Amino acid sequence: MRLKIVLASNSPRRRQLLGWLGIDFEARPADIDESPRSGELPQPYVLRLAEGKARAAGACRPQGCLVLAADTIVADGAALLGKPTGADEARAMLSALRGRVHQVHTALALLDPTGGELLTELCSTDVPMRAYSDAEMDAYIASGDPLDKAGAYAIQNAAFHPVEKLSGCYASVMGLPMCHLLRGLRRMNAFTGDLPEVRQVCRANLNYDCPISGAVLRGEAVG
Repeated sequence: MRLKIVLASNSPRRRQLLGWLGIDFEARPADIDESPRSGELPQPYVLRLAEGKARAAGACRPQGCLVLAADTIVADGAALLGKPTGADEARAMLSALRGRVHQVHTALALLDPTGGELLTELCSTDVPMRAYSDAEMDAYIASGDPLDKAGAYAIQNAAFHPVEKLSGCYASVMGLPMCHLLRGLRRMNAFTGDLPEVRQVCRANLNYDCPISGAVLRGEAVG
């Protein structure tokens, strides 16, 4: 890396994923209006928010830094599923997603605050949910974990393990597609050496052998 990253997020999961890549960063959360516009579809929505967060965090023009912002949305078709407001809404979301495939879209925005260059990346992942029982769902809701998660679940929750047979980017469903990030950093000439072995990072930390990592890093339109 030739530049330090300013992470426009307070997400512990994004900080964790950046740490796994060994990237030096400083968290500087950006506060913007995240209300969806009338009729706004999931992919344009997350791209707009990621860019808005990057520009908000870069407004002070931090010297020698590259701003990274991200936004993740769980989508059931065109419906946007944010964080549930309480246990009843969490139950409704988990009931609707159970035994079905939905999508998780994560957008990244990389901003050079000095020159104004902005690059975006979008990772869209099909997420097949298992047919968990009512008792499993109720126990998970009682744990409190769903209440600060978009779509009312965390893919990495070992006790509930809501997802089965994922074939896309696991890290993106957590909130930061690492291969897309490294591809974007390379496109902005922010890397001076070899890219980290992201597939090995996923194996070691997520116990997941990513089937699309190589294709993403080669620049293919995957994920």
